[in-house]
Amino acid sequence: MNFSELSRLRPDLAFIADWIKPESQILDVGCGDGVMLDYLQTDKRCGGYGIEIADDKVLDCAKRGINVIQQDMENGLSMFDDNAFDTVLCLSSLQMMKHVEPLLRDIARVGREAIVSFPNFGYWPHRTALLRGKMPVSKSLPYQWYDTPNVRCATIYDFADLANEVGLEVMQCVALHEGQPVHWLPNWRGSLAVFRLRKKK
Repeated sequence: MNFSELSRLRPDLAFIADWIKPESQILDVGCGDGVMLDYLQTDKRCGGYGIEIADDKVLDCAKRGINVIQQDMENGLSMFDDNAFDTVLCLSSLQMMKHVEPLLRDIARVGREAIVSFPNFGYWPHRTALLRGKMPVSKSLPYQWYDTPNVRCATIYDFADLANEVGLEVMQCVALHEGQPVHWLPNWRGSLAVFRLRKKK
């Protein structure tokens, strides 16, 4: 997969991919269908693994030639040594976890850097829906309240506080909307929050 194909399929992943150095060792936690790892392996000559629990997504990864481990992320990353990877990705998956803090600590343990993205609950249509007395439904939160896989809702500021609490330094924080960075009022206008993190020295 080349960059133009990734940009067409997932502009948010194309933006994030720019932060990853060629020939890095990558762990993609909640890798889905493996599109990101496919691109990183093909175009940036990266190696590594994906972790995914859903049978159909694991099959998609296998078809793409991705090294995928079928496992529930809630069980942690104990199979990997400290600093085993250059970068650990957790893209649009963290909000589905019951136990966010321990997973984030584990991500920080096994990676020299981490990139985490999640739907920004502070995005203005979400706030507007709540003001109308309804749970938000949008492109970044496309589920009804009764069938959503998301069990955690956070804003950019919420996650920055948690990262600090677990000993992570925010190297970069960007709000995206449809794959493009939002510079003005990002916590209000960005539908997806993206953090680049590393352990505090």
